[in-house]
Amino acid sequence: MATCPECDAEIEVDEFDVDKGDQLSCPECGSNLEVVAMTPLELDLAPDDDEDDLDDDEEEKDEDEVDEDDEDDDDDEDEVEE
Repeated sequence: MATCPECDAEIEVDEFDVDKGDQLSCPECGSNLEVVAMTPLELDLAPDDDEDDLDDDEEEKDEDEVDEDDEDDDDDEDEVEE
C-alpha cells in the first residue's frame, strides 16, 4: 500500500507489477505519480512532461542558432582569402 503525496489517499499497488521509475495515476485526485522507492513502496509527483518538451525545444533552438553563427563565420573567411 502506498500513499498519494498530493491527496494522501491510500493507493493499492502490487509491488511485483511496478518498478522504480514507473508512472501511475492516483484514482482519487488524478495526479500523475512516479514510483521513487520500492521497499517500502514510495510514490512522488511525476515530473510534468510538458515542461520537459519545452526544455528540449529550447535546447534545439539554441543549437540551431549556434550552427547559423558558425556558417556566417565561414563566409567571412572566404571573402578575406579572395
